[in-house]
Amino acid sequence: MEYVTPKDKAAEWGISPRRVEILCDNGRVSGAYRLGRVWAIPKEAPKPVDGRTKLAKLNGTRE
Repeated sequence: MEYVTPKDKAAEWGISPRRVEILCDNGRVSGAYRLGRVWAIPKEAPKPVDGRTKLAKLNGTRE
């Protein structure tokens, strides 16, 4: 399995690297784990659903 950094995922998902780190810390990114001070995120990990959206509220995935 190939892993990338929060900076790489932030560019892919269109959000800040800090937000990616927060999502990882909250357990919202499946398969992500911490290596010292850096998060290792699976390259194929999908972007978590934004809990503020109408779709998330309808599906009950809001956290």
